[in-house]
Amino acid sequence: MIFKLVLADLLGFGVAMAFAQSGPVFQLRGDRFKPLTYEQMTPEQKTMTDHVLAGERGSMNGPYNVFLRSPEMGDLAQKYGSYTRFHSSIPNKLNEFAILITGRFWNSQYEWYAHHQYALQAGLSPAVIDAVATGKRPVSMQPDEEVVYNFCTELLNTRQVSDATFKAAVDKLGERGVVDLIGVMGYYHLVSMLLNVDRYPLPDGAQPELKPIK
Repeated sequence: MIFKLVLADLLGFGVAMAFAQSGPVFQLRGDRFKPLTYEQMTPEQKTMTDHVLAGERGSMNGPYNVFLRSPEMGDLAQKYGSYTRFHSSIPNKLNEFAILITGRFWNSQYEWYAHHQYALQAGLSPAVIDAVATGKRPVSMQPDEEVVYNFCTELLNTRQVSDATFKAAVDKLGERGVVDLIGVMGYYHLVSMLLNVDRYPLPDGAQPELKPIK
């Protein structure tokens, strides 16, 4: 009996050691930036990867293979991104709406692919999403959605917001909410640029959903 317990402990220790030596299991993707393996990474890159995988995101999909090229910046950026996505004062539906509007602005195919699904799960209607995808103003928005749409599109298109648009956003979201809204747009500007420069691939079998707006 004692021998069996010792053997089980040794086997468990061996499995744990093998996992520790091999590192976490994941597969990076990319185009211009070659996908890295955990074994190829520098200590700083491993630190960033460990932080991403230990967080609520739990995945290295998206811009993180690119972020690894500047891991100190990437680690700071992923923490910022984690706040804007998971801890914002803005309701999740509205947060995802802002991400889609930003992704549409950049014609960022992977960002749209991923957050299209998240937006649906958060309760944004397919009709609203489809309108944004085609570059048209949705006709069936809820009042809170309209506030976010007006603020985001006005800021993107004019680089400013009017007093009326600002007041409507503060009345609906509060001053913190307005700052969080600008923050999530800023983070996904960065993500869109990284993905577009990399020409980050869609998953196998997925087709681009966005067409250039003329």
